[in-house]
Amino acid sequence: MALFSKKTEEKKDVVVAKKAATKATVVNGRENVARVLSQPRITEKATNGIENGVYVFDVAVNSNKKQIKEAIKRIYNVTPLKVNVTTIRRKTVRNPRTGIRGVKSGGKKAYVYLKKGDTISIM
Repeated sequence: MALFSKKTEEKKDVVVAKKAATKATVVNGRENVARVLSQPRITEKATNGIENGVYVFDVAVNSNKKQIKEAIKRIYNVTPLKVNVTTIRRKTVRNPRTGIRGVKSGGKKAYVYLKKGDTISIM
């Protein structure tokens, strides 16, 4: 329709077919899940948390909470209530014998909270 003209144009009903949401299909889910969880984190603080249903894992730096939750479901067959993720900063260290400075690599760890009856056998 022109800006100043009095012509009216009829709108045509156009039906656009929506595409179905495609999920990423995983051929072998275990491989991708195994990359998310590195290892359980065995420390004094972590073992004290097991009594309360809190388990600590070292996880991949590029993983998120949803991926961690899915990995726990598939590997240990338990459903976490919630997952908290924190980053471990890199630390500078010095070799006492040579005096050479280096860097201790950082990472990421996840606190996985389970229901009262659920347990994970780590040790």
